[in-house]
Amino acid sequence: MNPATTTAPWQLALDAAIDELVPRLVEVRRHLHAHPELSGSETETTRHLAALLRSAGIEARLGPDNRGLLVDAPLAASAAQTQRVAMRADIDALPILEIAGRPYGSQCPGRMHACGHDGHSATVLGAVVALHALGQQGAFPWPVPWRAIFQPAEETLMGAREMIAAGFVDDVAGIFSLHMDPGRAVGTVGMRVGAFTAHCDSLNITIAGQGGHAARPHQTRDPIAAAVMLVSNLYQGIPRAVDSQDAVVLSFGQFIAGDAANVIPDRALVRGTLRTLDRKVREQALEQIRRVAAGVAAATRTEITVDREGGIESVINDPALTDVARAAAVEVLGRQHVVEIARPSMGSEDFAAYLDLVPGNMFRLGCASDIAGNSALHTPTFDLDERALAIGAKILARSCVIWSDPRGRASRS
Repeated sequence: MNPATTTAPWQLALDAAIDELVPRLVEVRRHLHAHPELSGSETETTRHLAALLRSAGIEARLGPDNRGLLVDAPLAASAAQTQRVAMRADIDALPILEIAGRPYGSQCPGRMHACGHDGHSATVLGAVVALHALGQQGAFPWPVPWRAIFQPAEETLMGAREMIAAGFVDDVAGIFSLHMDPGRAVGTVGMRVGAFTAHCDSLNITIAGQGGHAARPHQTRDPIAAAVMLVSNLYQGIPRAVDSQDAVVLSFGQFIAGDAANVIPDRALVRGTLRTLDRKVREQALEQIRRVAAGVAAATRTEITVDREGGIESVINDPALTDVARAAAVEVLGRQHVVEIARPSMGSEDFAAYLDLVPGNMFRLGCASDIAGNSALHTPTFDLDERALAIGAKILARSCVIWSDPRGRASRS
């Protein structure tokens, strides 16, 4: 992890400020990890982050329903209309029961920061505190009009749209974010121009039949049997309905039906996601899902309704903003530790909603080592090597400063 050889005074000062913050960032991340809140309920997380910012002399604006925060660099009156560069962190957790063993493990059974959002929040907090302090000291060679967005409800793909509706990206001309990557060693980052994540559509499939006694299924129209047939046929049929070279991932994660073992219910609900990289392929897959559902409904004498909701587009990384983030990462880590990502992820990210409005970049921050971080995202054993926190904070903070260089901004406009 050799940093770039040419280092300006502001870079040295920024690195030193973030290095000094490391114990606090670890403490923040561990507090958030121990007190996770699910999407839509992030009020205490918001309150805690606001208090931490206030203790550093930084005021924050609350988001809708007291969830989420907007933090702006103070600007001189003459620069009041300056467009800003934003950093985004997500703050929500997942409904996963954490496997115990860490002193900072979740104190809320059935809730866990299994996607690194506690680390994202601590990382952006570190960048904010350092940028604010150096800005107050006049340490930067030009004004840095940064903004930080601490966003709720990423896991339900709703939070970014809530922040946008609340005006959190008004006057923003560029936005950066990162995601912890347990498949990548701490001290490395992954960059990619263009498609970074997949389109994601949430699917709610309702099967309505006729219930009855479990001993006499012939007198019923069994929605569970229909649901099982439907899922099996979809898993087999969707890959055969689209070009094998086009990425499509259909997964079902929730099956709700019945109240007793010996009663066939009237209804069943199957919920899942469809992930694609191409809009045409997306529509082909959705059409095939509905076609298969109609066939199963006819065969089982049930009624099947397919509802698509809560979809999010792909994260599309802007070339110019990716160049900025890449330059910052090279300065922090050295070129050999900044790797180009060959293919987009089939995961989804509601960061994409911001990119419908402003150019931006998301990069993958390595967080795995022999110490921690070798368990996949969304698993009950997920953890991260906390050395990644300072690395991420430095890259984000430097990205904001580089983006704000009036020479670079002039060439991008």
